[in-house]
Amino acid sequence: ALNGFLLVVTSEGLIFYSSHTIQDYLGFHQVDVMHQSVFELIHAEDQQEFRRNLHWALNPPHAPEDEPSPEGGKSLGSSAVTYKPDQLPPEKSSFLERSFVCRFRCLLDNSSGFLALNLQGRLKFLHRQNKRPEDGSPLTPQLALFAISTPLQPPSILQIRTKNMIFRTKHKLDFTPLACDAKGKIVLGYTEAELRMCGTGYQFVHAADMLYCAENHVRMMRTGESGLTVFRLLTKQNRWRWVQANARLVYRSGKPEYIVVTQRPLVDEEGGEHLRKRSMHLPFTFATGEALLYQSAYPLPSFPDPFQSKGKTSRARKASHRHGECSQKDGIDPSSLLGAMMQQDTAAY
Repeated sequence: ALNGFLLVVTSEGLIFYSSHTIQDYLGFHQVDVMHQSVFELIHAEDQQEFRRNLHWALNPPHAPEDEPSPEGGKSLGSSAVTYKPDQLPPEKSSFLERSFVCRFRCLLDNSSGFLALNLQGRLKFLHRQNKRPEDGSPLTPQLALFAISTPLQPPSILQIRTKNMIFRTKHKLDFTPLACDAKGKIVLGYTEAELRMCGTGYQFVHAADMLYCAENHVRMMRTGESGLTVFRLLTKQNRWRWVQANARLVYRSGKPEYIVVTQRPLVDEEGGEHLRKRSMHLPFTFATGEALLYQSAYPLPSFPDPFQSKGKTSRARKASHRHGECSQKDGIDPSSLLGAMMQQDTAAY
């Protein structure tokens, strides 16, 4: 019900806790940010302000230039000061109240990549951190920032509506769908079984967006994250739905295991604007979905000429349902981009 998320940050800048609603505002999953440095999420110009507010007297010691900054590691940083409770003001003191603004990295923002948040709360003792100094002596509870983080600019009615429909999907490394949450089933109309049975996930992507998505897919395999990707997905009602997505690799034992994609539905006007910006970077207009994904010396058996008569379209549609047979006959890999495009029902275009 909160228009924001809860955040608990230790005196050294580690995120001890975040409520799961952080994903609705910043796009990061709760599990991904907990026990990580908060400074990795904060704009470089705002990091010192955040560090000041972690100190009870708003006067943190400065780390020497040759020492690593506290955001560089997970251990007790050089700027973290250990206090005894009797050295600090009473826990109910107004000295420990905090209200300030910082810009946080936001995967859902398509302009600056940062979202200005108002953090309001207080410093309180954080117990049971299970940390010990190098000498092994027990560590007394230290102050941590307990804050409610809310966007500085209230979201518009449209943003509230689309925020509530953010959905997540899980894929194999080649993008084959594995799972979809409840909101995704509402937006797209498919059941999880229908998504899993269809092979590669690219047959749900608009032909004009396939190369663009594939390029970001390759980037994600290299860097671990795709960045914001705006494209059209085919719904079960044979309609195209614009979404803004961010895909990231999930690792296990140091090796990539699967892909998790966070997707936010967009209205057609937003999608069209992104398409216009994208087409400016391409050497030719690639907007109708009728362009060929590969140079081909032979006609495509199951993707008909868009200018042919309506009478021929129905026969072509029947051919498209036999895509497996055609693909094998013509030597086209059904899991390739061209094979995925040939599997689509041409009526959607």
